[in-house]
Amino acid sequence: MTQVLAARAGKITPEMEMVASQENLDVKIVQAGVATGKIVIPRNVKRKHFNPCGIGQGLRVKVNALIGTSSDRDEKEMELKKLATAEAAGCDAVMDLSTGGDIDGMRRLTLEKANIPVGSVPIYQAAIEAIAKRGSIVAMTADDMFAAVEKQAADGVDFMAIHSALNFEVIKRLQTTGRVTDIVSRGGAFLTGWMLYNQKENPLYEQFDRLLAILKAYDVTLSLGDAIRPGSIADSLDGAQLQGMIIAGELVARAQAAGVQVMVEGPGHVPMHHVEATILLQKRLCHDAPYFILGTLATDVAPGYDHITSAIGGAIAGAAGADFICYVTPAEHLGLPTEEDVKEGVIAARIAAHAADLARGDKRAWERNWQMARARVAVDLDRQLSLAIDGERLKQVAQGYGHEHQHCAVCGSECAAAIAAKYFGI
Repeated sequence: MTQVLAARAGKITPEMEMVASQENLDVKIVQAGVATGKIVIPRNVKRKHFNPCGIGQGLRVKVNALIGTSSDRDEKEMELKKLATAEAAGCDAVMDLSTGGDIDGMRRLTLEKANIPVGSVPIYQAAIEAIAKRGSIVAMTADDMFAAVEKQAADGVDFMAIHSALNFEVIKRLQTTGRVTDIVSRGGAFLTGWMLYNQKENPLYEQFDRLLAILKAYDVTLSLGDAIRPGSIADSLDGAQLQGMIIAGELVARAQAAGVQVMVEGPGHVPMHHVEATILLQKRLCHDAPYFILGTLATDVAPGYDHITSAIGGAIAGAAGADFICYVTPAEHLGLPTEEDVKEGVIAARIAAHAADLARGDKRAWERNWQMARARVAVDLDRQLSLAIDGERLKQVAQGYGHEHQHCAVCGSECAAAIAAKYFGI
């Protein structure tokens, strides 16, 4: 029985209890959210020992990290180090996006080592294997696609990005919008090429019930991949994106009716004044399903700093109702990230998520900020270290700027905050 069906039957699962404890909420609130599809708890029935999390309405905004091998860099140990780095930096989930080398082996290692939910994109493996077995991606069959989903579900993957909300209606709309970047989604590009070459509908859309049956059997959370998300600021909120949102909403309703947990991905590159409208549209069209944002990058002109551009957009998106932020690293648009890039990406996304939690009125977020402010007034560096999102970084900076005596080098012992506090206490 899936989490959704259990919740609708009035049952409280151990996963719901764990999420309620993590969020300091009454478990019945979590149960009601899962029952209505406003909360998902990614946890494959095959996985046993890890820390699940809840994603959705009324919960803390979560952060996702990415790892995976490629044809250019097939180093499992390096990817496992990046997994450990991401977890240590505080991410809530991770996706294995391997497209090269021993894809099955990398995924199984990730599932074995990860202490958090693990996601994947099955079309990547199906497409890469089609090249090896059949000579090209366009020679891939529908059965190849569903076999990849089934295999990864059987391995224990907790959530899957699957580009079912892409059909010929969306492609037709895309062909008339005059986009600058056309398709930047790798899965979307694979499927669009396959559809146009074979002149066949997307099997992941056309045979959606077949897909739902596999996911339901393992209680895999469906993450509806945004195949035509805008890849540049100029393309934000164009007709193709809106058409994709409409199709996604129809599929969310079908997944929820079938008892499959579902969230929705998007939106890519979005200028700040479009962010709130995008989130509100997505939530409205997709029945308040949790929203998993990829980005959101607020400008196109900062390569090397895209962890910052995405944190700006991500904070606004989270405040507007997005529930799950996929990190972006400094290596975005440039290459595969290093361990340090992974840490920077997770921390930037966590800052955005925390800022969003504050805007959403999360009591724990506000309490943490209050405690940090009091620690600064008290010139209590140890307390600040414990409250900081990245205490290790704070310690390094503090040492570099001469904080050996529990005060900063700007004011020295005559700290402005401490002096004011002293006399206010008279």
